[in-house]
Amino acid sequence: MSDIIISNDLTPGEIIDQDGTLLQVIDTLQNKTAMRKMVVKVKVKDIRTGTIRDITFGGGDKVTLAYLEKKKMNYSYNDGSFFVFMDAETYEQVSIPKERMADQAKFLTDNLEVEITYYKGEIMGIELPVKVALTVTHTEDAVRGDTINKPQKDATLETGYVIKVPMFVKIGDKVYVRTDTGEYDSRAN
Repeated sequence: MSDIIISNDLTPGEIIDQDGTLLQVIDTLQNKTAMRKMVVKVKVKDIRTGTIRDITFGGGDKVTLAYLEKKKMNYSYNDGSFFVFMDAETYEQVSIPKERMADQAKFLTDNLEVEITYYKGEIMGIELPVKVALTVTHTEDAVRGDTINKPQKDATLETGYVIKVPMFVKIGDKVYVRTDTGEYDSRAN
């Protein structure tokens, strides 16, 4: 499903289909002077490759909007080559190649609910929750008296990911990690 709109109406967050390439609009700038026609400069991110670039449209140019389908699924397992997700209601399974999951893999734990995004049947990727709770498997003990400037230490999480945490965090603690920055957020219960 797609709609055609004019370039002047593009807003950040929309996804456009430009000759089969899916581009997410990051920012738009409209420039109109008395001497020439309107120009719409659009900063976009290629959904498949992640590259960011600028595109220029004339005012009134037609653009095709693309709509991504989203489906909630739970992470099941990693077989070495693929990450496998399953729909909890239909038991349908989807496999995503390890190469496409490099950034998200460090946050995946058993049964973590994610949103798989599709475009015309093609899997575009996954959307993780804003925060995930992970267990600390290794960290050094805090040194008493070391409290100046919010000291932090390294902690290895159950997925193998290493982050900086406050000194009070111990092995076995659950912590929330932000999936957008990959940083410690707070202690989990």
